[in-house]
Amino acid sequence: MTEHTFDVIILGAGPAGLQAAIHAARAKASVLILGKQHRSSLYKAHIENFCCLSKVDGQTLLKDGQKQAEKFGARFLEEEVVEVSSESTGFRVRTESGRNMGCRAIIFALGIFRNKLNVPGEKELLGRGVSYCVDCDANFFRDEPVAVVGGGSAALTGALTLLFYTSEVHLICESIEGSEALTRQIAESSVHLHEGRKVKELSGKSVLEGILLDDGTFLPVKGVFIELGAKGAIELAGNLGVALDSESMKYIETDKRQETNVPGVYAAGDICGPPWQMAVAVGQGAVAGLEAVSYAKKQRK
Repeated sequence: MTEHTFDVIILGAGPAGLQAAIHAARAKASVLILGKQHRSSLYKAHIENFCCLSKVDGQTLLKDGQKQAEKFGARFLEEEVVEVSSESTGFRVRTESGRNMGCRAIIFALGIFRNKLNVPGEKELLGRGVSYCVDCDANFFRDEPVAVVGGGSAALTGALTLLFYTSEVHLICESIEGSEALTRQIAESSVHLHEGRKVKELSGKSVLEGILLDDGTFLPVKGVFIELGAKGAIELAGNLGVALDSESMKYIETDKRQETNVPGVYAAGDICGPPWQMAVAVGQGAVAGLEAVSYAKKQRK
């Protein structure tokens, strides 16, 4: 693709980015989406809690979303972005292949990169018992034994939430690092605490069958929720001076129009922080797409 200037460039091809592209392209703007759909956390997921849709796999949903955006004129480029910079007419984006594109407005919909265990079986069993989101996937493990890995507030809250869905909950961590109130709730609950332990391996052929701990203990569970926190994909936005949330400094801060503190820069989806739900990402993407087009059209004059 030769160098070109678009009204809107969207970084990220997940649900937030796709919805932003659909709304922006329908508003008669030139739109480019940069990203790889298989990097989306939705790609290997199964969705059954989204309004007006019965159960559908994430890959199908993303492909259909791309076709819809393309129908309205959006263009897709399956490349990662390595640099974003400001210029007098807007912004400039450079991809991994060295391509350079300009835009009047930019939307960050990169999602987040989950902190992983990096143990055998984790990658292979993703979506087959391995999850990084209790709120998203708890319902898939009703009346089944599960485990949560992590000692922070997210892990403790997740373990307590799972008690309402599952038959048995194990909490595996090196140490408890949550609040005093959450720690007390865990102690008073039926959660099986394995403190001072690490996960050595996630076992299973086609689906998760159990967890092997570093002391040789084997936990026969059907699901494991890895709640080790999340690293926001914010490095690119930081080059533009985009502000992060003051509480955790992990997510991009936006207003109700999904605009950041930098005019012409918008954000949507998981990169804006929890709750990490597709419905939230899609709603934010719609707003970001419309607002970005509005801004870009003003810059044409």
